[in-house]
Amino acid sequence: QVQLVESGGGLVQAGDSLRLACAASGGTFSSWAMGWFRQTPGKVREFVSAISWSGHRIYYADSVKGRFSISRDSTKNTVYLQMNGAKPEDAAVYYCAADVSPGSSWYAPRSADEYTYWGQGTQVTVSS
Repeated sequence: QVQLVESGGGLVQAGDSLRLACAASGGTFSSWAMGWFRQTPGKVREFVSAISWSGHRIYYADSVKGRFSISRDSTKNTVYLQMNGAKPEDAAVYYCAADVSPGSSWYAPRSADEYTYWGQGTQVTVSS
């Protein structure tokens, strides 16, 4: 059974850095495309970043480009989201997601509908 467990959320001040981690288990992590999404109350889940299983293709939402960085470590079955220069508008619950059948080493979905498994989320709060 696939499980995704996020960690690293918390309260930071605007301009600070934070690293989120998502530990995966129950399958072949090295063959999954992974994504990060975020959600605030009353809004739809928003794409943040995605990485193909090979790591060769990476996407970022325009709102985080240049500040956030996604990476993966297949030796630890973990995907990371490095958040630099946090802004109050980055405050949200952050979810990681796994596409366990990406079909290509270059595929990194940006649509939530293409992900099969989701973590429980980790809260990020940014004070101004």
